[in-house]
Amino acid sequence: MPRTRRRDTPPPRTGPAEKAVLRGFLDHLRAAVAAKAQDVPEPAVRTPGVPSGTSLLGLVRHLAHVERFTFLGEDVADWPGTFRPRPDETVASVVADYRAACERANAVIDACADLTQPVARPGRGAPSMRWALVHLIEETGRHAGHADILRELIDGSTGR
Repeated sequence: MPRTRRRDTPPPRTGPAEKAVLRGFLDHLRAAVAAKAQDVPEPAVRTPGVPSGTSLLGLVRHLAHVERFTFLGEDVADWPGTFRPRPDETVASVVADYRAACERANAVIDACADLTQPVARPGRGAPSMRWALVHLIEETGRHAGHADILRELIDGSTGR
């Protein structure tokens, strides 16, 4: 198996404002997750790499649902199902959907003037925007680590 070592990208340089720092790190992690799925051929991208059934494409798909749930208030009826890509979904379509979800979430984040304001989630307890941002950094970072391992198992590629 050929090993490809990509150069790590350093943490983002952000402005001093809290929201800019949080959004900068979230965007950095989002880009890392999307990059891990790029250029991975079928069926390897959707083949589970661990006994739990997690695949690289499934991680990206799941994170799109997390973004929409957290920032846009979209319901998710089957969380485990968010990890399973449909047969008609491709790397390009899943990554595009993830990027679109992130773009829509960023519009909500950017419109928030006060991080103590609740994120609009009808019918649920709404956490503060600060909480939502920190949670998404944690969730995306956790799955970025999973994606690192899955990608290395697929083709030996390492680095961000």
